Amino acid sequence: MSAEYLTRRRAVQLIGAAVSASPNSAARGEDATMVEEPWSHGGLAGTLALAKSREARRGPAVLIIAGSGPTDRDGNGPLIATDTYRLLAAGLAAHGIASLRYDKRGIGGSARLVKREEDVRFEDFVGDAVAAARELIGRTDVSRLVIAGHSEGTLIAMRAAHEVNVAGLVLLAAPGRPLADILRAQLGAAPMPEALRSEALRITEALARGERIADVPAELAPIFRTSVQPFLMSILRVDPRLELGQLSTPVLLVYGARDIQVSLQDRDALAKARPDARVVTIPTANHVLKSAPPDRDGNVKTYTDRSLRLDPGILPPIVLFVGEVSAR
Repeated sequence: MSAEYLTRRRAVQLIGAAVSASPNSAARGEDATMVEEPWSHGGLAGTLALAKSREARRGPAVLIIAGSGPTDRDGNGPLIATDTYRLLAAGLAAHGIASLRYDKRGIGGSARLVKREEDVRFEDFVGDAVAAARELIGRTDVSRLVIAGHSEGTLIAMRAAHEVNVAGLVLLAAPGRPLADILRAQLGAAPMPEALRSEALRITEALARGERIADVPAELAPIFRTSVQPFLMSILRVDPRLELGQLSTPVLLVYGARDIQVSLQDRDALAKARPDARVVTIPTANHVLKSAPPDRDGNVKTYTDRSLRLDPGILPPIVLFVGEVSAR
């Protein structure tokens, strides 16, 4: 093992100890280590988290981009309650790293940006991320910017990195295949009548070809309702392997071995697309970055328990990566 590797590993261990040592740790999402300020720009609403210890000096910042669905700036929504993104912001603040997290257009404080769901496209979310990134870069207290995307937010992060000069990308639970392929796999494994499965797969194929479907069964409306089809058509064919392979930005790939939504095959696909990427796999982490039991039911329960901390393996490699790429 090289001296550099041993030094890096020891640094990760020390950061991990600092994050988890105290019941007042930032990993619990408490305010002892950060100051939160309201943020808005072009109709987007969010929260700027600053370290209390940072004072007036310049330092790196992280733009946190949420995953799919009606998920707000903190990582919560109608079906989930995780506080994942607020916990991430608090953990970064504990190490002097500022962050910005915002409600996606159509959600929470950014709801007014969407008048009709059928008008929303994937490119709109990319434009929002670019605008937020540029606003952050323009701050006098920000020296370098890292974009951290989670799940579907990783696709937005990759696209945004084509338009904004960032120090690095942190991709958390990033899909390694087009969404159409993931949807096919999920529909193939989901417990449902075969006739309904066949119909769902038929709709997926049509949307991937850019064809809208008017006759969607009521059981499939939450996924394929006509108003969301334009967005699906705009994202289904985005290939994260190609997106990442076209970037030279330093990359950290973080995966949980107990993720029941994104597989380690996705990890391997992206690592192949960017052989120079740093890859971290956390044995006990799941898709919402919490420690999860091996069984599926127990895993799913973590999606609605805001009292859970982030898995202790999540923050250390992110903090180390942000520090390294920001110093270049």
